[in-house]
Amino acid sequence: MGKRSDFARVPRDKYRTQASCIPPLLPFLAPSTLFIEPCAGDGSLVALLEAQDHICVQAFDIEPEPTPVEIGVPIEQRDALAPLDFMEVADCFITNPPWDRKVLHPMIVNLSDLMPTWLLFDADWIHTVQASELALRCRRVVSVGRVKWMPGTKHTGMDNCAWYEFGQPSRAGTRFHFRQGRSRS
Repeated sequence: MGKRSDFARVPRDKYRTQASCIPPLLPFLAPSTLFIEPCAGDGSLVALLEAQDHICVQAFDIEPEPTPVEIGVPIEQRDALAPLDFMEVADCFITNPPWDRKVLHPMIVNLSDLMPTWLLFDADWIHTVQASELALRCRRVVSVGRVKWMPGTKHTGMDNCAWYEFGQPSRAGTRFHFRQGRSRS
């Protein structure tokens, strides 16, 4: 999945959101946040956020999968890159999108034009030239660290991850929130 991995990439980057990704995001969500999950896959992220008392009002995916656990809404078949004009009322989008830049970049614009958008992807992105065009939309970067994306493996991925909050273009700047954890000496 990463730049330094020998694993074959999962089609359309459908990697299940892991529970370890949720705690860094929680301080930035109001209690009982109403959210839409536009890359829902099998509903893993929805289930993790609903377990924290947030409310998914709509979930969709270009190719929904069977949900391993019960979630509050059905996952509809829909493309997050298509015009989204008949959505439920929500506070924000929250998703673990495909990391492929040809999909990710238009998704950032499409979703953040509508409402605040939280996306989980590689932490290096904000430090690249390709991010400069979208940096005016980035409000926050919340460090997650490395994630164990591949079930059955012993080690985490080789790339650090972060939650990014996007909105309408603004010159307000980006705030960085770094993970508090153990230091290695």
